[in-house]
Amino acid sequence: MKHLLIFTLLFFTSCKKLLDINSSHAVSEANFWNSHEDTRTALIGVYGLMRAAMADNNAWWMYGELRDGDFSALQRQDMKAIIRGDLRAAYPLLQSLSNWRRFYAVINAANMFLEHVSDVKARDPKYSEQNMRVDIAQMRFMRAYAYFFMVSVWGDVPLITTSHDGEFQNKPRENQQTVMAFVEKEMLQSAADLPYRYSTDDPQQSGSYYNETSTRWSGVLARKLTAYAILAHVAAWEGKYVDASVYGQFVLDNYSKAGSYYLSTEDLTRSNGFFKWKQDNHILGFNFDWGHVDATFSGHLEEMTLAKPVIDKALPDIYVIKDTILSVFDQPLDERFSLDTLTGAPTSTRYFANFNSQVPIFNKVKVIQDGNTADPTFRIFSSTIIITRLENITLLQAEALAVIGQQQRAIDLLNTIRDLRRIKRYDQGREGDLIDAIFRERRKELMGEGWRWFDLIRYNKIKQNDPAFLQLIASGGIYWPVADEIITQNPLIKQNPYWQ
Repeated sequence: MKHLLIFTLLFFTSCKKLLDINSSHAVSEANFWNSHEDTRTALIGVYGLMRAAMADNNAWWMYGELRDGDFSALQRQDMKAIIRGDLRAAYPLLQSLSNWRRFYAVINAANMFLEHVSDVKARDPKYSEQNMRVDIAQMRFMRAYAYFFMVSVWGDVPLITTSHDGEFQNKPRENQQTVMAFVEKEMLQSAADLPYRYSTDDPQQSGSYYNETSTRWSGVLARKLTAYAILAHVAAWEGKYVDASVYGQFVLDNYSKAGSYYLSTEDLTRSNGFFKWKQDNHILGFNFDWGHVDATFSGHLEEMTLAKPVIDKALPDIYVIKDTILSVFDQPLDERFSLDTLTGAPTSTRYFANFNSQVPIFNKVKVIQDGNTADPTFRIFSSTIIITRLENITLLQAEALAVIGQQQRAIDLLNTIRDLRRIKRYDQGREGDLIDAIFRERRKELMGEGWRWFDLIRYNKIKQNDPAFLQLIASGGIYWPVADEIITQNPLIKQNPYWQ
């Protein structure tokens, strides 16, 4: 606990310098970077900062799920503004989400680690070369992922690769192509040094990682499969679909080595299933572990989507209207949601409860308390923020293969997901374009997981048949504005032209 407190003080004071706020160190860094216990504390701290960045104001879903997505807001005017793309509306939520400070906190903490890890190696003989190499790979990955996510949200962002422990020099926004080149290079180098799993005598990490068993690290840390999965997303975002197919194929060829597997619909949607706590099957996720007294009232999808009869709340903040549900889930016997064609009654309600009411409840994710014994009157949640999973990568690989002309392989992967959900296999004569079918399946499978807006951007870049959306892309309107506070603090930062 003492080391965690020290690191937190170090991180926040250094982070404030990075963000051009006057600060002073409460603790000398020389008193921290001395042992492998310090590196462990600092490393876990970086993951905690990323989790906080994604959970704060439910940012992961606000950025990826609401805008032009399937969810409607009942009463929250700030959420309605995000849904309609009015991102400069005068709401505190939107100003907070426009501020990239919390992601630079992750980057600064990772930079600090990379600058000081060699000090620990020199001072602590128990800190092995292999341990250091794996730690460095994780921090480089986490820094790169933070940049990838920021580029996805803001476009051009400052590229900062040192912690600036001292007077910070303002930097302008860097062209996003330069940032993404840095991201890909860092992730590739990290992938080479990351193990498939920790504390399992992997060639990249033998023995017990920080004297813990594999169960302690299950699904918590970045691994080799994590790096290649995110590399596939990075390449697809850039439209480099040949590269995306290479990275995606690595995941599909090696997922079992990392403890990943395809999910049944029951495992995906039950309260103590896939979204509960930490699992090797979380290729990249940021967990809230009930067993570590880590559940929270906010920072979870359930906070916004659940209501009666699932929890004791009159109405949800966001919901999917009936017409949208019926237009999206149009396949009979779909285990996620479907209606009986004769009676009109739901045959599966795994994604939606209370369908016959005016406000259906999206209950795909419902890890209340520990996921096993939930008291509906006590609204505390412990679900993991899932960034990507095997089904996501499978459909992303289908997308990549379809774009580069490998149609049958793409169809096979699409059908892999359809078979899991018990719906008919793809038929071009009945359904039309393969790309359309793949993105329709992504819409169903990943609903509520923070991907809808980013999928719409990639889809429109591929199809090139929606002039209004293409104009939004060309003008930079797909990105968020930069918070006024950031621009005031750093005169070199210019507002996204679309939002000026």
